[in-house]
Amino acid sequence: MSDAATPSVLFVCVHNAGRSQMAAAFLTRLAGDRVQVRSAGSAPADTVNPAVIEAMAETGIDITAEVPKVLTVEAVQASDVVVTMGCGDTCPVFPGKRYLDWELPDPAGQGVEAVRPIRDEIEKRIRGLVDEIAPASRA
Repeated sequence: MSDAATPSVLFVCVHNAGRSQMAAAFLTRLAGDRVQVRSAGSAPADTVNPAVIEAMAETGIDITAEVPKVLTVEAVQASDVVVTMGCGDTCPVFPGKRYLDWELPDPAGQGVEAVRPIRDEIEKRIRGLVDEIAPASRA
C-alpha cells in the first residue's frame, strides 16, 4: 500500500459516547498515522459515558477531551471502512464502502465493571482490523 493511500475508518454507534469512542481511541493508539480515524453517532449524546472514560483510562488512553459527534453523510463518504455498532437502519449505506457490523453490548447506563469486557472485545477486534488494513512494517 502506498503512503498516499492511508485507509480511513469510521466507527458509528447510536450515541457516539461509548463503543465508537473506545474503538476510535484504540485504533488511533495502535495504528497511529497509518490510519485516519473518525467516530460519530446517529443520535449523539451530550458527553462521553463516564464509565467508558474510566475503563479507557485503565488502559492508559485518555478520552476525556472527546465529544460525541453527529453522523454525517460526508463522514461516511470520506471513509474506506465503516464499522457499525448497533445503529441498525440509521446508518447510511453507500456503494463501494466496506461495512463491518460489530454486535457489542451498549455500555450506556453501565458501571465500569460492565464496560471492561466490552472494551477488551473492542480492543481485540481493533487489533485484528489494524493487522488487516494497516500492518506495521516488521523490521
